[in-house]
Amino acid sequence: MPIIDIQGMERHYEMASEVVKALDGVSITVEKGERIVLLGPSGSGKTTLLNCVAALDSPTKGTYDFDGKTVPRLKSEEMTTFRRENIGYVFQFFNLLQDLTVLENLLLIQELSGGRDKKRALELLKLVGLEDEIDRFPAEISGGQQQRVAIARSLAKSPKLLLGDELTGNLDSNTSSMVMEVLVKACETEEITTIMVTHDEKLTKYATRVIRLDSGKIISDEPTGN
Repeated sequence: MPIIDIQGMERHYEMASEVVKALDGVSITVEKGERIVLLGPSGSGKTTLLNCVAALDSPTKGTYDFDGKTVPRLKSEEMTTFRRENIGYVFQFFNLLQDLTVLENLLLIQELSGGRDKKRALELLKLVGLEDEIDRFPAEISGGQQQRVAIARSLAKSPKLLLGDELTGNLDSNTSSMVMEVLVKACETEEITTIMVTHDEKLTKYATRVIRLDSGKIISDEPTGN
Protein backbone atom coordinates (compact mmCIF):
# COMPACT_ATOMS: atom_id res chain seq x y z
CA MET A 1 0.00 0.00 0.00
CA PRO A 2 1.45 3.41 -0.94
CA ILE A 3 1.79 5.98 1.83
CA ILE A 4 0.38 8.65 -0.52
CA ASP A 5 -2.26 8.14 -3.20
CA ILE A 6 -3.42 11.32 -4.95
CA GLN A 7 -5.76 11.11 -7.92
CA GLY A 8 -6.97 13.99 -10.09
CA MET A 9 -6.01 16.70 -7.61
CA GLU A 10 -6.90 20.25 -8.63
CA ARG A 11 -6.44 23.51 -6.76
CA HIS A 12 -8.13 26.58 -8.21
CA TYR A 13 -7.90 30.19 -7.06
CA GLU A 14 -10.54 32.66 -8.14
CA MET A 15 -9.01 35.96 -9.19
CA ALA A 16 -10.84 39.13 -10.21
CA SER A 17 -10.92 38.27 -13.89
CA GLU A 18 -10.05 34.56 -14.09
CA VAL A 19 -9.69 31.23 -12.31
CA VAL A 20 -6.06 30.22 -11.79
CA LYS A 21 -5.43 26.47 -11.85
CA ALA A 22 -2.44 26.09 -9.53
CA LEU A 23 -2.89 22.31 -9.76
CA ASP A 24 -4.59 20.85 -12.80
CA GLY A 25 -5.32 17.13 -12.52
CA VAL A 26 -2.29 15.86 -10.60
CA SER A 27 -2.11 12.14 -9.85
CA ILE A 28 0.74 10.61 -7.87
CA THR A 29 1.43 7.59 -5.65
CA VAL A 30 4.35 7.50 -3.24
CA GLU A 31 5.74 4.37 -1.62
CA LYS A 32 7.10 4.34 1.92
CA GLY A 33 10.76 5.31 2.09
CA GLU A 34 10.91 7.19 -1.18
CA ARG A 35 12.83 10.47 -1.41
CA ILE A 36 11.10 12.67 -3.97
CA VAL A 37 12.25 16.01 -5.36
CA LEU A 38 9.60 18.26 -6.93
CA LEU A 39 11.10 20.51 -9.60
CA GLY A 40 9.56 23.29 -11.65
CA PRO A 41 9.69 27.00 -12.40
CA SER A 42 8.04 29.60 -10.19
CA GLY A 43 4.27 29.21 -10.44
CA SER A 44 4.45 25.59 -11.61
CA GLY A 45 2.37 24.34 -8.68
CA LYS A 46 5.04 22.52 -6.70
CA THR A 47 4.57 24.43 -3.44
CA THR A 48 0.78 24.23 -3.81
CA LEU A 49 1.10 20.46 -4.18
CA LEU A 50 3.33 20.28 -1.11
CA ASN A 51 0.82 22.33 0.91
CA CYS A 52 -2.04 20.06 -0.14
CA VAL A 53 0.01 16.99 0.80
CA ALA A 54 0.64 18.58 4.22
CA ALA A 55 -3.06 19.47 4.64
CA LEU A 56 -2.05 23.11 4.94
CA ASP A 57 -4.32 23.75 1.96
CA SER A 58 -7.43 21.96 0.67
CA PRO A 59 -7.65 20.83 -2.97
CA THR A 60 -10.58 21.98 -5.04
CA LYS A 61 -11.10 18.54 -6.60
CA GLY A 62 -9.59 15.06 -6.48
CA THR A 63 -8.87 12.42 -3.86
CA TYR A 64 -6.02 12.15 -1.35
CA ASP A 65 -5.41 9.06 0.76
CA PHE A 66 -2.56 8.86 3.28
CA ASP A 67 -1.52 5.46 4.60
CA GLY A 68 -4.83 4.03 3.45
CA LYS A 69 -7.06 6.72 4.96
CA THR A 70 -8.75 9.74 3.37
CA VAL A 71 -7.05 12.98 4.38
CA PRO A 72 -9.46 15.48 5.96
CA ARG A 73 -10.16 18.70 4.10
CA LEU A 74 -11.98 21.91 4.96
CA LYS A 75 -12.18 21.00 8.66
CA SER A 76 -9.28 22.86 10.24
CA GLU A 77 -9.16 20.91 13.52
CA GLU A 78 -9.04 17.55 11.71
CA MET A 79 -6.40 18.86 9.30
CA THR A 80 -4.31 20.09 12.24
CA THR A 81 -4.55 16.68 13.92
CA PHE A 82 -3.51 14.96 10.69
CA ARG A 83 -0.43 17.20 10.39
CA ARG A 84 0.53 16.77 14.04
CA GLU A 85 0.32 12.97 13.84
CA ASN A 86 1.94 12.42 10.44
CA ILE A 87 3.88 15.36 8.97
CA GLY A 88 7.26 16.94 9.63
CA TYR A 89 8.04 20.17 7.77
CA VAL A 90 11.41 21.85 7.12
CA PHE A 91 11.23 25.44 5.89
CA GLN A 92 13.67 27.63 3.99
CA PHE A 93 14.01 30.12 6.85
CA PHE A 94 14.60 27.56 9.67
CA ASN A 95 11.82 29.01 11.91
CA LEU A 96 13.70 28.21 15.12
CA LEU A 97 12.70 29.98 18.32
CA GLN A 98 15.58 32.33 19.03
CA ASP A 99 15.14 32.45 22.81
CA LEU A 100 15.33 28.65 23.15
CA THR A 101 18.49 26.57 22.96
CA VAL A 102 19.05 23.94 20.27
CA LEU A 103 17.84 21.19 22.61
CA GLU A 104 14.90 23.23 23.88
CA ASN A 105 13.67 23.76 20.30
CA LEU A 106 13.33 19.97 19.97
CA LEU A 107 11.79 19.48 23.40
CA LEU A 108 9.13 22.08 22.66
CA ILE A 109 7.95 20.38 19.47
CA GLN A 110 7.80 17.09 21.38
CA GLU A 111 5.61 18.68 24.04
CA LEU A 112 3.29 20.15 21.41
CA SER A 113 3.05 16.70 19.81
CA GLY A 114 2.11 15.02 23.04
CA GLY A 115 5.27 13.76 24.75
CA ARG A 116 8.62 15.18 25.90
CA ASP A 117 11.48 12.71 25.39
CA LYS A 118 14.90 14.22 26.11
CA LYS A 119 16.76 11.01 25.31
CA ARG A 120 15.28 10.87 21.79
CA ALA A 121 15.93 14.59 21.26
CA LEU A 122 19.59 14.07 22.14
CA GLU A 123 19.78 11.04 19.83
CA LEU A 124 18.40 13.10 16.93
CA LEU A 125 20.85 15.94 17.54
CA LYS A 126 23.66 13.38 17.48
CA LEU A 127 22.23 11.95 14.26
CA VAL A 128 22.53 15.37 12.58
CA GLY A 129 25.97 16.01 14.08
CA LEU A 130 25.02 18.63 16.67
CA GLU A 131 25.50 16.80 19.95
CA ASP A 132 28.07 19.43 21.02
CA GLU A 133 25.76 22.39 20.32
CA ILE A 134 22.74 21.47 22.46
CA ASP A 135 23.04 24.41 24.87
CA ARG A 136 23.71 27.08 22.25
CA PHE A 137 21.09 29.45 20.87
CA PRO A 138 20.24 29.62 17.14
CA ALA A 139 22.01 32.98 16.72
CA GLU A 140 25.21 31.38 18.02
CA ILE A 141 25.46 28.73 15.29
CA SER A 142 25.79 28.84 11.49
CA GLY A 143 22.96 28.76 8.97
CA GLY A 144 23.80 25.19 8.01
CA GLN A 145 23.75 24.14 11.65
CA GLN A 146 20.42 25.90 12.15
CA GLN A 147 18.94 23.94 9.25
CA ARG A 148 20.23 20.71 10.76
CA VAL A 149 18.50 21.68 14.00
CA ALA A 150 15.33 22.26 11.96
CA ILE A 151 15.67 18.78 10.45
CA ALA A 152 16.16 17.19 13.88
CA ARG A 153 13.21 19.18 15.21
CA SER A 154 10.97 17.95 12.39
CA LEU A 155 11.99 14.36 13.19
CA ALA A 156 11.42 14.79 16.93
CA LYS A 157 7.71 14.08 16.59
CA SER A 158 8.42 10.84 14.64
CA PRO A 159 6.56 11.79 11.44
CA LYS A 160 5.73 9.33 8.71
CA LEU A 161 6.38 11.99 6.06
CA LEU A 162 8.97 14.78 5.98
CA LEU A 163 8.32 17.75 3.68
CA GLY A 164 10.87 20.39 2.69
CA ASP A 165 10.19 23.68 0.89
CA GLU A 166 13.40 25.12 -0.60
CA LEU A 167 15.15 23.93 2.56
CA THR A 168 18.61 24.78 1.17
CA GLY A 169 17.51 28.05 -0.45
CA ASN A 170 19.45 30.22 2.02
CA LEU A 171 22.61 28.11 2.05
CA ASP A 172 25.75 28.07 -0.09
CA SER A 173 26.46 25.01 -2.22
CA ASN A 174 28.88 23.33 0.21
CA THR A 175 26.55 23.81 3.16
CA SER A 176 23.59 22.64 1.04
CA SER A 177 25.40 19.40 0.28
CA MET A 178 26.19 18.85 3.95
CA VAL A 179 22.57 19.51 4.97
CA MET A 180 21.20 17.19 2.29
CA GLU A 181 23.57 14.38 3.26
CA VAL A 182 22.42 14.76 6.86
CA LEU A 183 18.79 14.75 5.74
CA VAL A 184 19.17 11.58 3.67
CA LYS A 185 20.98 9.78 6.48
CA ALA A 186 18.38 10.83 9.03
CA CYS A 187 15.41 9.79 6.88
CA GLU A 188 16.99 6.44 6.04
CA THR A 189 17.75 5.80 9.71
CA GLU A 190 14.27 6.83 10.81
CA GLU A 191 12.58 5.14 7.79
CA ILE A 192 10.78 8.36 6.83
CA THR A 193 9.36 9.19 3.40
CA THR A 194 10.53 12.55 2.06
CA ILE A 195 9.19 15.07 -0.48
CA MET A 196 11.22 18.20 -1.20
CA VAL A 197 10.39 21.23 -3.33
CA THR A 198 13.37 22.92 -4.97
CA HIS A 199 14.50 24.80 -8.06
CA ASP A 200 18.05 23.45 -7.66
CA GLU A 201 18.78 20.67 -10.15
CA LYS A 202 21.83 19.59 -8.13
CA LEU A 203 19.61 18.30 -5.34
CA THR A 204 18.19 15.57 -7.57
CA LYS A 205 21.23 13.41 -6.75
CA TYR A 206 19.82 12.97 -3.25
CA ALA A 207 16.43 11.76 -4.50
CA THR A 208 15.17 8.33 -5.47
CA ARG A 209 12.63 9.96 -7.78
CA VAL A 210 12.22 13.33 -9.52
CA ILE A 211 8.83 14.80 -10.43
CA ARG A 212 8.72 17.87 -12.67
CA LEU A 213 5.73 20.20 -12.79
CA ASP A 214 4.74 23.02 -15.09
CA SER A 215 1.50 25.02 -15.20
CA GLY A 216 -0.04 22.83 -12.51
CA LYS A 217 0.59 19.55 -14.35
CA ILE A 218 3.14 16.76 -13.94
CA ILE A 219 5.30 16.76 -17.07
CA SER A 220 7.70 14.00 -16.01
CA ASP A 221 8.05 11.47 -13.21
CA GLU A 222 11.25 9.43 -13.24
CA PRO A 223 13.26 7.30 -10.79
CA THR A 224 16.90 8.33 -10.33
CA GLY A 225 18.41 4.94 -9.57
CA ASN A 226 19.63 6.13 -6.15
